[in-house]
Amino acid sequence: MNLKERYVADAHRYDDFDRMYQRCGKSGVLLPKISLGFWHNFGGVDPYERSRAITHYAFDHGITHFDLANNYGPPYGTAEETMGRLMQDDFKPYRDELFISSKAGYDMWEGPYGNWGSRKYLMASLDQSLKRMNLDYVDLFYSHRYDPETPLEETLQALVDIVRAGKALYVGISRWPLEALKFADKYLKERDVPLLIYQGRLNLLDRAPQEEGILDYCAENGIGFISFSPLAQGLLTDKYLKEIPAGSRMSRESSLTSDRLTPELRENLLQLNAKAAERGESLAQMSLAWVLAQKGVTSVLVGASSVAQLERNMKCVDSKPF
Repeated sequence: MNLKERYVADAHRYDDFDRMYQRCGKSGVLLPKISLGFWHNFGGVDPYERSRAITHYAFDHGITHFDLANNYGPPYGTAEETMGRLMQDDFKPYRDELFISSKAGYDMWEGPYGNWGSRKYLMASLDQSLKRMNLDYVDLFYSHRYDPETPLEETLQALVDIVRAGKALYVGISRWPLEALKFADKYLKERDVPLLIYQGRLNLLDRAPQEEGILDYCAENGIGFISFSPLAQGLLTDKYLKEIPAGSRMSRESSLTSDRLTPELRENLLQLNAKAAERGESLAQMSLAWVLAQKGVTSVLVGASSVAQLERNMKCVDSKPF
């Protein structure tokens, strides 16, 4: 298809409904097992037509959840601007089929009100995000990280009021410690704005949400869980089994630095790759399937730098059981 033509979504995008979707905790929300993350590859430095192609493929194959944050890019804010262009160009007729999330909590602008968890920051940031994305509301808004200095009541009441103002339908938290998660769950339930979902890093190399009891708590209390970095920023692919390829994230020494790839880690990756081969799967496919197989997990967030990469990763929903 010529991407400059009017986009019409594939008529068969929901044919694999039972295979593709899972209930998010004890809510009415069904999320695709694979959700598309805009953390990388959708910023102002990335080709817009590639972003269009990836999002078209995702939606045509049942991925209804697009995950963003205020400072995704680079530069900050430009992933949301890309989403805004996509809404105008392609997805406006399908808005009610999409589940779009954004977040605030990390640095976004200079000064004391552009970071962390104050009411002022969360509310101002969401207003900016809605303008960038050409949206009246987001389906899900997160506190992107735990703020040890701001009272939890302030952060959580801001989330409550955002829902009551109609700017978000649901709220979530990301990377909060267990005791703060418990407090948030109780606080939000008492105000009839239940916590929909927790976003945390869970993969074969980092099982902190399991070890800390977060996944168990979510599963036992009707809260969904979505994993970011399920492929450990590409470590759990075949990309780094031999060397650091030119042009890779690690070669740019950005969010993934070369000192991570120790001899011990490379040996571990080679062993995992051998297990994946025994299963007839790629390392990435097995790694994603493992996350989805964990108790309490609703969805995994995958990035994509090409349609082919997304197509390969989506095969994890058909992986063999563990």
